[in-house]
Amino acid sequence: MDKHDGPRETADGTGTGGESESTGLSRRSILRSAGATAAGVVTMAGTASAATDGSDDPEYPSAAWFQREQANYAKTQEAPREQAEDPAFQQRWQTQSATNIADFRTRTVEEPGWNSEGNLCKEYAEQCTGDPFGYPIGTTYEEQHSYDGVERRRVVFHDSGLDSDAGGARLSGWVWAPADSDPGGDLPGVVITNGSVQASQTLYWWFADTLARNGYVVMTYDPRGQGRSDTATPDGTLGTNANSTVFVTNQVDAIDLFRSTPENRYPHNTEAPGAVPAPVAEYNPFHDRLDRSRLGIVGHSLGATGVSVVQGIPDEDWPGTVDDTNPVDAAVAWDNLTAPGESLAGFEVRPRVPAMGQSADYGLTPQPKTEPPNEDAKATAQAAWSEAGVDTYQVNVRGGTHYEWALIPTFPTTSWDFGNPMADHYSLAWLDRYLKHPGEEGFHDADDRLLADDRWRDRLSFYYRSARDFTTRNQQVRDCPDIKAGCDGPTPPGQD
Repeated sequence: MDKHDGPRETADGTGTGGESESTGLSRRSILRSAGATAAGVVTMAGTASAATDGSDDPEYPSAAWFQREQANYAKTQEAPREQAEDPAFQQRWQTQSATNIADFRTRTVEEPGWNSEGNLCKEYAEQCTGDPFGYPIGTTYEEQHSYDGVERRRVVFHDSGLDSDAGGARLSGWVWAPADSDPGGDLPGVVITNGSVQASQTLYWWFADTLARNGYVVMTYDPRGQGRSDTATPDGTLGTNANSTVFVTNQVDAIDLFRSTPENRYPHNTEAPGAVPAPVAEYNPFHDRLDRSRLGIVGHSLGATGVSVVQGIPDEDWPGTVDDTNPVDAAVAWDNLTAPGESLAGFEVRPRVPAMGQSADYGLTPQPKTEPPNEDAKATAQAAWSEAGVDTYQVNVRGGTHYEWALIPTFPTTSWDFGNPMADHYSLAWLDRYLKHPGEEGFHDADDRLLADDRWRDRLSFYYRSARDFTTRNQQVRDCPDIKAGCDGPTPPGQD
C-alpha cells in the first residue's frame, strides 16, 4: 500500500488524544518538587498568553511584533533563572559534581592509560554533570546498579579505526535496561549519540532513563574526544569537532557493541593495533534482553547529523562488522534532521527509515530575532523525507534553544519542564510507533500520542512550522504541513 493511500488527517488532528501514562514525563518534576516547592520557585512551563504563544500574529514591523519577540526570547532564560533560585537544585548539582570528580580521579588510578586530555567534560563535573537528579547520589563509575526501576552497566570498547589506520581509542559507555527485565525479554534497542564541541553522555541520560522505563534496552556513550573517552587514537587521530567523522564511525562502533553477543563478539578490541589495554566489554552485557530485529538511533547536534547519515547507509555499504546490512529501523534527530545530499565520513544522507527531526526558535548562541525568519527553514529535511515517501515528523520548540535536548545547568533553555518534556514525549512516541510490538507498553497508543496536538500546541514555535507526514498503524496518512495552525480536513483514499 502506498504511504499516501488512505484517509487524511481529521480537522483537529488530535486522533483520540490518548497518551501513555508511563512516558516518564513527570519524573523530573517529581524528583525536584520538594526542593522547588520549598524554594518557592514558579516555573514558566504552564504559562501562555497571546503575546508569547503566537495566537496573535502581529504585523511586522510593529511594536507588537517586537514585544512578542521580546517575550519569546525571554524563555531562553527560564531554566537558568529557575536553577539559580532553587537551593535544592544547587545543592544536588554541586554534590553530584563533586562525586563525579572523585570518580574520575579514582579511574585514573585504577585504569591507567586513558587519554582524556583536552576533553572538557572528562570529569562529568559542573555543567557537564547534566541533570543532577538523574543520578543516584553516591554512585561511582564502576558500579553496576539498579535504581528507580532502571539497571545500567558500564562498558568500555575500542573504536574501529574506520577513519584511521590505527584506531584503538578507548570509548566509555553505559547500557541501560528495565530493572525488571529478564533474559529472553526481547526488548527493542536504542543507541544515543552525543552532540559535538564538548558534550558528554551525561547530558542525555534523561532520555536513556525514559527509554529504559518504557521497555527499551539503551546505550549511551562518549565518542572519541568527548567526555571520558580517549581524545585520540594511539596514532594521534583526534575526535569530536577536530574530526567530526567520529559521529558516524563511532556511532557504527557503538551499534556493533550494542548488538554483539557471546557468539558474535565485538571485534575491534583485539583488532586495533597499538590499542591501550583496558577492561573492555567483549559483548553487550544485556545482549540476552535485546530483540536484534528492532533498533532505533537518536542523536543531538552533530550527533543528529550522524544519525541522519547512519540511518541511510545502503546495506551493501554498511561499515559495521556485527551486522551484514544496516540494522537501523527508526531515527530521531535533535536539532536537527539533515537534508539529503549532505554528507559526513564519506556517506551521504539518504531517506531510508522513519525519521523525526526536532529543533527550536534559537540556536547555539541565542540572539533575539530582528525580523521574521523563513517558516520552512527548520523543516527542509522533513519535507525531503516526505517527498521520498518515507514517514517523517518535525517538532520545533517555542522559545527554545539548541540546548533543549542537552540538560546543561545554567545554559540558556526554556524551563526544564517546558521544552524538554515535549521533546521527550514526541521522541518516545516516534520510537514506540516504529519499534514496539503488539502487547508491549506504548504500542497501542503511539499514534495517538503523535497526534496529541491540543496538549502541545502552545509549546510549538510560531516562527517555524512543525509538520508531519506519516502513516498510522491502521494505514491512515497523517499529513499536516503546519501542526500549530491546525491540520487539513480528511482527504478520501486515493485523492491526495
